[in-house]
Amino acid sequence: MSIAAIVYLGCWALFAWVGDSWLQLLVAALMAVVFTQLGFLAHDLGHRQVFRTRSPSDIAGLIIGNLGVGLGWGWWTTKHNRHHANPNHEDHDPDVSPAVIVWSQDQAIKSAGLPRFIAKYQAYWFFPLLTLEAWHLHIASFKALLAPTTKRRGVELTLLVVHFALYFGLVFTMLPVGKALLFLVIHQGLFGLYLGCTFAPNHKGMPVLTKEDKLDFLRKQVLTSRNVRGNLFTDVALGQLNYQIEHHLFPNMPAPNLRKAQPIVERYCAEIGVDYLQTGLVESYGQALSHLHDVGAPLRR
Repeated sequence: MSIAAIVYLGCWALFAWVGDSWLQLLVAALMAVVFTQLGFLAHDLGHRQVFRTRSPSDIAGLIIGNLGVGLGWGWWTTKHNRHHANPNHEDHDPDVSPAVIVWSQDQAIKSAGLPRFIAKYQAYWFFPLLTLEAWHLHIASFKALLAPTTKRRGVELTLLVVHFALYFGLVFTMLPVGKALLFLVIHQGLFGLYLGCTFAPNHKGMPVLTKEDKLDFLRKQVLTSRNVRGNLFTDVALGQLNYQIEHHLFPNMPAPNLRKAQPIVERYCAEIGVDYLQTGLVESYGQALSHLHDVGAPLRR
């Protein structure tokens, strides 16, 4: 966390030092990587992996999420916990609720308007749409604070406003309008793309559950998750979420320990006859995109 904070502040120092230059577009790309890595830390804090008690987890999560990257930590953590409780479940997992992208043929058939248009060839739209994901998360963070039942509304809103006041203030103060807008497009576009690329291998293309499926906890978590084979690059690039099966079985386990749990879990699943899927990174994207294309098949007939 200390390293991440130093690199984050270093990026803004680099931004100030580079000044009015087209090199800022490279700084924007670098910042997208750093913002995503901070997102991984906020994710781990939300699962209580870092601190033993709730208060320091909440404080660090709000600083990193709301103030650091402009994402509503409280809203996202609540949504993410619902995903963990029922992964890939049509009725309960917010991550597979039909929106612009649909996740099952039943959702595709029922879709209308823009989602129906996109669903026909959504495998081709998937990565371009991810460039809008960061903006979607920013807007959703503010929208969540409109609900009167939201916890810490004042604190969360204040930190979000401070983040964007400083963010837009620095960008438009240091750069001419044209370069500033291009900086925002590249930074937020790559931020969203990177975020989406780290989550897509985890569940996309895995079985989508309905109310007809009655699975125990282990099968519900393992059968809907996909691991990506780990090495130093994938572990760092994917925030160690490439051990998705282990993460879903033990969400409070600190991320550095997931790679140690992986062979134990894989061996146990083999012993009890539960399918355990682990693929390479590129293959995981292929499986996800193939599933998305199959989902749109009824609309292409």
